[in-house]
Amino acid sequence: MITPFDEDGAVDFDEAGRLASALVDSGSDGLVITGTTGETPTLSFDEKLGMYEATKKAVGDRAAIIAGTTGYNTAEGIALSKEAEALGVDGILMTVPSYNKPPQEGLYQHFKTIAENVSLPCVLYNVPSRTALNMTDETTVRLSHIDNIVGTKEASSDPVQITKIIRDTDDDFKVWSGNDDETFPIMCSGGYGIVSVASHLVGSQIKTMMGLILEGDIESAAAEHLRLFELFKILFVVTNPIPVKYCVGKVGFNVGQPRLPLIPPDEGTAATLDAVVSRYNIDLRLPVAVGGDD
Repeated sequence: MITPFDEDGAVDFDEAGRLASALVDSGSDGLVITGTTGETPTLSFDEKLGMYEATKKAVGDRAAIIAGTTGYNTAEGIALSKEAEALGVDGILMTVPSYNKPPQEGLYQHFKTIAENVSLPCVLYNVPSRTALNMTDETTVRLSHIDNIVGTKEASSDPVQITKIIRDTDDDFKVWSGNDDETFPIMCSGGYGIVSVASHLVGSQIKTMMGLILEGDIESAAAEHLRLFELFKILFVVTNPIPVKYCVGKVGFNVGQPRLPLIPPDEGTAATLDAVVSRYNIDLRLPVAVGGDD
């Protein structure tokens, strides 16, 4: 989920709650808060905690709140994860560290240490395009044997690696696609679902495609995948979350501008986004205000 900012650039926790509730209404079973799409590198410790509290209050038990609490500092990841657990989040997303590029054994020890300091389910997140480091399938399989590491979000775009993870882990270890345009092939190979960006706009339509896969209607699911494919791609025409934040703002949510070093889309990019998005029915809806009698 994107992080809303007000006109002064501060986190808008009220709008975060409204958006979280609307995303659940439009098909999401859970929300990753302060992940990549939530501009987590620009958020303070207290802002992250405020986001967990606001979104959990808004959705209650209707959906899982998964807190993106880790970075390249193991001790800080433990501290934030413990605070998030105390606020009642439902799980932790643990991202491969960027910048310091640990070896595979370092990755294993990093994630093992964080997972052992919380009682929550933990989901790994491998996104080498952002971290400049790939977590191998062998390391992921090793980590899958830790009791509360329950799955991985794989954004490696490596079909061989992803297939090996699905093949070599236990049936209860879940593999989520980390890219909307790869949900169809990953689920057809035995993957579990998608941690999605496009679900901000077409959540129920993505869920329909997933349901068709689970029902074995692969031809219809493929048709839905192909229909949505252009939208999946255009949301990454420039760095995520710049496009999706712009599009959610166009729906009517007051999500503000990205924080530096990210910037709003330029006029040409905005026009391209408008042209593509206009060809789709958008699932996300503003909450309807209900007033009492005076």
